[in-house]
Order: sequence, then structure tokens, then C-alpha cells
Amino acid sequence: MSLTLYNTLSREKEPFEPLDRAKVRIYVCGPTVYDYAHIGNARPVIVFDVLFRLLRHLYGPEHVTYVRNITDVDDKINARAAQEYPDLPLNEGIRKVTEKTEAQFHADMHALGSLDPTVQPRATEHIEEMRAMIDRLIANGSAYVAEDHVLFHVASMSDYGKLSGRSLDEMLAGARVEVAPFKKDPMDFVLWKPSKPGDPAWPSPGGIETPGRPGWHIECSAMSAAHLGKVFDIHGGGIDLVFPHHENEIAQSRCAHGTEAMARLWMHNGFLQVEGEKMSKSLGNFVTVHDLLETNEFGGSRWPGEAIRFAMLKTHYRQPLDWTFAGLDEAHKILWDWYGDTDGAAPAPNVPATIVEALAEDLNTPKAIAALHKLHRAGHFEELRAALEFLGFSGERAKIERVKQDGAGPGADTGEVDALIAARLAARQAKDFKEADRIRDELQAMGIVLKDAKDPETGELKTTWEVAR
Repeated sequence: MSLTLYNTLSREKEPFEPLDRAKVRIYVCGPTVYDYAHIGNARPVIVFDVLFRLLRHLYGPEHVTYVRNITDVDDKINARAAQEYPDLPLNEGIRKVTEKTEAQFHADMHALGSLDPTVQPRATEHIEEMRAMIDRLIANGSAYVAEDHVLFHVASMSDYGKLSGRSLDEMLAGARVEVAPFKKDPMDFVLWKPSKPGDPAWPSPGGIETPGRPGWHIECSAMSAAHLGKVFDIHGGGIDLVFPHHENEIAQSRCAHGTEAMARLWMHNGFLQVEGEKMSKSLGNFVTVHDLLETNEFGGSRWPGEAIRFAMLKTHYRQPLDWTFAGLDEAHKILWDWYGDTDGAAPAPNVPATIVEALAEDLNTPKAIAALHKLHRAGHFEELRAALEFLGFSGERAKIERVKQDGAGPGADTGEVDALIAARLAARQAKDFKEADRIRDELQAMGIVLKDAKDPETGELKTTWEVAR
């Protein structure tokens, strides 16, 4: 089966053929570990987990290497360490923050049904590789030393900007970088910088005597080369990373290694917004995965990670995703319905071809979900169970039970809610409106809002529900 993927670099869908079918290699930019991951962080994890599963299916698990890095050196980490552990030396506080946050990240992503990557390197474990790469860039004239900094000289690369497709003026306007007086060109970016007093520091490259720390972009170039080689198959991440992060990764990697490419194919998932607006703490719509999994702030009960995963996959990865709690409710109801039939069913020995074919069309998860609906309607529950497990879903109702907390929010599971709605509809059809109103009030007391609407084709009354906010 042929696999077709959209390449941001060429702006076209391309047949995917790995450099070496026995060593398929993919790199995805991972988290900066200073706080809980928000749902925007979760989208690339889920998207590229599906790709990882598909590549393992097509080429064999032993032939696919998936690297997702951990950034554990960053100003935000330093600030969090100073805030949470003011009585400890900064380096000890940083270690506590990064170890705790990394563990939280892994726990949350596992709850979303995502596999661990093959390798999860930490930036601080690859400082030597970064220093060596920077020295090569200085030696070949692609970088220069200025006031204890090392900067990449953008003018040294003739086709800089090819990934984003922007002119230098557009990139400068979008970079929001400090135009330091020691830069040869405003677009030049930092590879290494001096550390502030008390901050983490390492011996500097380029003959600089002042200890320092790496810039952000050089981390991924060094870690991808260390684990996947100078040129590999796929580099992925969110669309927000195209410029400047991925553009700069390409520049420093190609110039350091003398290659025509860093990765042959670049994949990016679209932006995520919440209830039609950009997610922001100031707007009060900043939602972390931990919030949904563990607290009662949103609807009074824990959301199963599988419902969050399903809600993400209903939208194609390259399209913008509008995250809504109504959509999360709907995702949970669909899975609850399906799991009622797949729970206890033995999965078919093979993944249904319709699922693999859909994903082979540039990870077309909406098409794959349509195929899941078709399997359920046809009563092919063994095939449905196999397809669900392939996509990262358990197929077991016990694993998607919504747990009531502290008496807040809905006190019934989805099955109970659906049964009450069916009883209300039966009462309305029997013109027992008093009983119908009583059931409606009971649901309202449980935190459930009903929406009645007639099917435009059949005229049949349909009732949907969501958790009151």
C-alpha cells in the first residue's frame, strides 16, 4: 500500500518512500518541561502517534525510529524553579521541576492513548553535540562570534526561507527578534549565548571564555543528527514552528553537515483554538490535559483520555481545530456507544483495510472515523475492535467511565443519560408531557442540558445533550 503525505517544503502531497525501508526515521519537536501540557501541546503528540502507528504497520515496528525531544534548558524552567524551590540552589530546583514536569507530561500523553517514542532525548544530555555543531558552523563561515554570543549568519545560506516561503522582510517582521548591535544582519539568530549569573552554564564553543548555554534552535538539530543521522525521513511539529524554529533548524543543519536537506519531508499540524477563540489564560479558556483528566473544573467529572483523543482526530491534522466541550461530549457518546458492542469482543486478526487506506491518504483521520462508523452499523464488532486498538483506543467501557467528583457536574454516566433521554422521548410520543418534563428536570439537576431539534428530512424529533458549563 502506498503512503501519501503532505510536504510543507514542497507544498504538495507526495508519495512517501523512506531513505531506507529498514530504517524509517521521524523526528518531532517535543515539550519544554516547566508546566502541564495544554491541549494545543497534545495535538501534535496525538497526530504523530497515529503516524508512528501507521509506519510501524507498513514497515514493521523494528524498522521505525521515532524521536521526540525534551527541552530541559529554558528561561521559563529557570523562573519556575526559582519560584517553586527558592531555598534550593537553582540547578537543584531546575532538576526537580524538569523531572516532575516530564513525568506529568508522560502520564498525560499515556492517558491519551499515545505510545512512547523510540527515543526521548533531553537537551542537557546533548550539549557536547551542540558545541561541536556550532564549532563546525564557525569554521565554515556560517556562524560568527560576537560579544560572547555565537550567531548564525543567514546571508551565508542562499535559499534560507524556503520552508516558510517568506521573504527576508516578512521573516524579520514575524521573527520578533531583538536586533542586537553586534549582529551582522538583523535576521541572524543565536546559536549560543552567555548565561546569566546563577543560571545553568557550560563551557562555550568558538573559543569563548565566558560559560554559556545553547539557543533553542540548535537543540533539535543536534539531537536529530545524534539519533537519526544527518538526513532523515520526516520532521514534524505544529504549524507555529515552521518559522522561525524549523526554518532555522534546516539552515544550521544543512550548513553544518554540507547536505542538501535535513529531513526529506516536513509535516505540520494546524492551529488549535478553544470555543472559537485563541487559547489564552487572559481569556479564561486555557485548558490543560491534566485539567480534563483529573479535576472537576470543567463539568464536574473527569474526562477519559480516549474521548480527548477522539475529539482531536475528528478534524484532519492539517486543518485548524476548534476545540469545544460540546465536541468532547459528542466524542465520548460515540465511543460509549461503540464500546457497548466491542467490550469483550476479540479483535479481528488484521486491521481493516479501509482504516489503513484512509490513513495512507495523508493521515485522513475523518475518513478513518467514517469507516469506523460503517463497521459499527454493519455489526462488524471484531473488526471495529481491531481498528480501534490500531488507532489507540481500548474498546473497553470501563476505561471511558466519567467519574463524578465532589458532587459537582453530571452524576450519571453516558449510558444512564441516554436511557433517560430515550424515556423522555417515549413519554413525549405518548403525550405524557408531565413525565417528559419530570425527566428533563432530573437531567437538568444532573448538570445535563438538552437540545431538541427535528430532522429536516424525516421530521423526527432528535435530542442531543451536553454538560452545563
